[in-house]
Amino acid sequence: MTTSADERNQILLAIADDDRCIVWLDIDNTLYSASARISQAMGERIHAYFISLGFPEEEASELHHKYYTQYGLALRGLVRHHHVDALDFDRKCDGSLPLEETLKPDPKLRKLLEDFDRSKTRVWALTNAYRTHAQRVLRILGVEDQIEGLVYCDYSLPNFSCKPEAEYYQAALRNAGVTDPSKCYFVDDSRTNVLAAHKLGWGRCVHFCERGLVAVEGGKEKEIGGDAGLFPDDSGISTVSDLEELRTVWSNLFKQ
Repeated sequence: MTTSADERNQILLAIADDDRCIVWLDIDNTLYSASARISQAMGERIHAYFISLGFPEEEASELHHKYYTQYGLALRGLVRHHHVDALDFDRKCDGSLPLEETLKPDPKLRKLLEDFDRSKTRVWALTNAYRTHAQRVLRILGVEDQIEGLVYCDYSLPNFSCKPEAEYYQAALRNAGVTDPSKCYFVDDSRTNVLAAHKLGWGRCVHFCERGLVAVEGGKEKEIGGDAGLFPDDSGISTVSDLEELRTVWSNLFKQ
């Protein structure tokens, strides 16, 4: 089914007239636990991609971590400095992840999303992945129909932006028709991403931190929560270790 230009314009106008709050949910390592070890599988694939470009092992590891740290996404560095085809990267990395073997429908997560009071808030997803990966994860978790809108990194664009770049968050607001960032509620497993949104005036930001578990960031294993002391400027940011805690932190957004 296709949507005409007039229909798309009507949809955009309806969104622009919607003054409800908006919940932004990160997807990877937030809607599912880091214990699924998907970040480890992804790290291996990204490293293999660097190797396929002709980099020696050590240089591949160094660049992987450097680009992730510098841009928030290793792919951003690969596109900017090595002119790789981002969609080819997506097929060989995200697209090859055995998600169906690792994830399963999550009734508890679904109930949480169902319990948001949709008369008060919209629920959108905000991810650094490409559309196909994001939709795949949401479908496997059994919550795709609970997400009203999806903002993703458009790898088809030569100059795509990603979290934590301000341009990415600003584009997200435009896509959702939001003019007042204080109406944004945001949860992400990356404290860097949460801080970036907080600095742009997003109203209620939450860091999802499964303290003690291990995830891979930029190709390197990292204990989650081990770097909490590196973020002194985080006043006004809540931290949760279970998404169920959002019922308390954002109690005004849930059905009574």
